[in-house]
Amino acid sequence: MAAKTKFRGSFTALVTPFKNGALDEQAFRSLVNWQIEQGTHGLVPVGTTGESPTLSHEEHHKVVEWCIAEAKGRVPVIAGAGSNSTREAVELARHAEKAGADAVLVVTPYYNKPTQEGMYQHFKAVNDAIGIPIIIYNIPPRSVVDMSVDTMSRLYELDNIVGVKDATANLGRVSQQRHAMGPDFIQLSGEDMTALAYMAAGGHGCISVVSNIAPKLCSDLMGAVFAGDYPGALKIQDRLVPLHDAVFKEPGVAGAKHGLTLLGRIQEDVRLPLMTVTEPTGKAIRAAMVHAGVIN
Repeated sequence: MAAKTKFRGSFTALVTPFKNGALDEQAFRSLVNWQIEQGTHGLVPVGTTGESPTLSHEEHHKVVEWCIAEAKGRVPVIAGAGSNSTREAVELARHAEKAGADAVLVVTPYYNKPTQEGMYQHFKAVNDAIGIPIIIYNIPPRSVVDMSVDTMSRLYELDNIVGVKDATANLGRVSQQRHAMGPDFIQLSGEDMTALAYMAAGGHGCISVVSNIAPKLCSDLMGAVFAGDYPGALKIQDRLVPLHDAVFKEPGVAGAKHGLTLLGRIQEDVRLPLMTVTEPTGKAIRAAMVHAGVIN
């Protein structure tokens, strides 16, 4: 499979819209279509930005199914299938494969603090249970464990492990991982602000929160990079920087949902323990959206 060409560019870590506390299927499907029309290269439902921690398994399954049904093969879908229980991660990955996902995103097990060998065995179990590509999600600030380049290299020898969503915010990692695994190991930035620098060091794309609000700009930035037009990419980055800052002043999900509410695309509902953004953050997001040219 030409995995490298398939998983390149701007992938949106989709929010899960709610209405009166329940999933809002209509808003979600409409979001998927709008994202694709705006040039987003791929979709990632039910990651952390999709509020996976507070979705039931049934809801999780539904969101994955809706995303695949609505995308209709126009762009790849990388379904969130992470858990700190290996058994649960396997179950979510199997469901994603059965539903028709192009790949799964599996986070390093959070909270229980596994060793490198524990992480290896966790990912190996998912690898052995399915037949579609697996992207490792390495995010030490949230999971409190950091997968080493050596462990990643061992995992890359398995059939289905194809790449990483790297949210270490350590730009040196891109080069180290490229050296260890070679240029075909897919490296997706998991951090909006440093995505451009990540690409310059050999990255293949970004799984973005901000592209919920500014899908075309995020996609255009990647397009400029692929064309070797770094000055053009930098111009787009200059428009996006305040938005990258503002969306993450409070949890990124809440920031993204606020921006989408300003665009009239969803209702601003999040589930506890998350809260909708405070007024100062809301103002900052709005001002940043104006600066980016996303709203007037």
